[in-house]
Amino acid sequence: MVGIGVVGIGFMGMIHFLAARQLKGGRVVALCSRDPRKLAGDWTSIQGNFGPRGTQMDLSGLSTYTDVAGLLADPKVDLVDLCLPNDEHARIALQALEAGKHVLVEKPIALTTADADAMVAAARANGRLLMVAHVLPFFPEFAFAADAVRSGRYGRLRAAHLSRVIAQPDWSRGIADADRSGGPAIDLHIHDTHYIGLVCGVPTAVQSRGVVEGNAVVHLLTQYLYDDPNLSVSALSGALSQKGRPFTHGFEFYLEGATLAFEFANLGGEGHVATPLSVILPDGTVERPALGSGDPIDAFAAELSVAVDAAATGVDAPQLSGELARQALMICHAEIESVKTNRRIKIG
Repeated sequence: MVGIGVVGIGFMGMIHFLAARQLKGGRVVALCSRDPRKLAGDWTSIQGNFGPRGTQMDLSGLSTYTDVAGLLADPKVDLVDLCLPNDEHARIALQALEAGKHVLVEKPIALTTADADAMVAAARANGRLLMVAHVLPFFPEFAFAADAVRSGRYGRLRAAHLSRVIAQPDWSRGIADADRSGGPAIDLHIHDTHYIGLVCGVPTAVQSRGVVEGNAVVHLLTQYLYDDPNLSVSALSGALSQKGRPFTHGFEFYLEGATLAFEFANLGGEGHVATPLSVILPDGTVERPALGSGDPIDAFAAELSVAVDAAATGVDAPQLSGELARQALMICHAEIESVKTNRRIKIG
């Protein structure tokens, strides 16, 4: 049984804690927060853009720490699950790796590529796994599309477009602070750059146009450039939507033998599936693949299950690869540079 120590009890820490209840090979054994009320079980102040609001929690039987050093010294903790603000990821992940713990850190891996490089190097030096919690591949629609493309079930991929647009968040000051989160071009958009790298491969260059506010790119449209001149991949992402449409995401994949389409949106406070996952065949037939639960907590449970299995075996999981997460961050920085310079930027 893999013992999990969750560091940070905000919205994402709560989601990870709830998801971990579904695990068979792991369980949360320790929590770390600077807020004594949360360590006492009062999570009523927690809210986010999906899932339940926080409630009074029964934390009996768990070790609780106000300082991360105590959790890192706990022999019951095998896997440290970091759910901290983005600007704290690198510092605490390095401490955990050097303490001999496996690490699962919420996306993005870090805010700078230098920090990401240091984290990847520390994992290798200490013989531990560095995993990054990019949850998108674990949502059933995105998991289906990824498998369909990589398996070649419907022939060669010819083009793809992904979208992810939100309203400016008012439920988390950290996300709205570009210096702490990286702004929408990193904190939000990295979901898509990671998924594109996983499914389509890492591009050789990017060309982006966008909207800049202060020091942050708040909206961008990117063309991902590959050695194959007949592969067209693009993504639209940003935080310019009005509050009546606080969230939407989706994709279209154009394969030789099928088009895959999906779009979910929140409109006027109501979540709805604008386009259910559809496989559109050449003869006009539209297939609707059977999917599992639509509860987002289940996607996080699937993600944590993969992380726990990796920690138990010592074998890295491709969906959670620290190296792929580092490349996703590099792509986001290249897109930001492309927006600000109006130039095509090569991916190092």
